[in-house]
Amino acid sequence: MRRCNYYKKMIWLALFAVAMAYFEAAVVVYLRQLFYPDSFPFPLKIIPFKFLAIELFREAATMLMLVVMAVVAGKKFWERFGYLVILFGIWDIFYYIWLKLTIGWPVTLQDWDILFLVPVPWLGPVIAPVLVALFMIVVGTVITDLYDRGFVYRPDLITWLLTLFGTGLILYSFTCDALAGRQDQITRSYLYSLLTAGLFLYGLAFIVSLRNVKKQ
Repeated sequence: MRRCNYYKKMIWLALFAVAMAYFEAAVVVYLRQLFYPDSFPFPLKIIPFKFLAIELFREAATMLMLVVMAVVAGKKFWERFGYLVILFGIWDIFYYIWLKLTIGWPVTLQDWDILFLVPVPWLGPVIAPVLVALFMIVVGTVITDLYDRGFVYRPDLITWLLTLFGTGLILYSFTCDALAGRQDQITRSYLYSLLTAGLFLYGLAFIVSLRNVKKQ
C-alpha cells in the first residue's frame, strides 16, 4: 500500500508538471508572437522594460509554484528536493514538447532558446536544458524512492563541492553570452564542453552521495 501511494503521488505530480508546462508554453507562444515572430534573431531584440518586469515575476512565480508542490509532497528536506527536481525536469521537457506540438518549434534540438531571464538572459541550444532536465528526473526519482523505502539521504561535503562546481560550469555555459541581449552583441558557439563537464560532476557527486544513504 505504501509503494502504491508513492506511485500515485508521482503520477499526480507528473500530471501537474505536464499541465504547468502547457501553461508556460502558451504564454511563451504569445510572447514570441509579440516580440520574436521570426524566432530568436541574434543579437536579440530587447523587450520593453514594462513587459520584461512582468516576465521576470512570472518566471519567479513559476519557480515558487514548483517549490510549493514539492513541499506539500514531501516531509523531509531532501525528499522535498527530490520531488522539486522531478517536477522541474518534467516541466522543462514538456515545455518544449508542447511548443513543438503547437507552433512546430524547436525544429531541432540544436535551436537556440532564451532559457531564463533571471538575473541575466540564459542562452543555449534546446538540447542543453533537456539533458539537465533528464538528469534531474533520474536523481529526484532515486532520492524520493529511497525515502519511500525508509532510507535517509544526506549528501556530504564532497558532494556539495562537486555539485557547486558542476553548477557553476553549466550556468556559465548558459550565461557567458548574456550580453547578446544587447543590440551590439552576438552569440558565440555554445560551449558543450562545459555542459559535459558539469553533467559529469553532477553524476559523480550523486554517486558519492549514495555512500551516505542509511536506513531510518
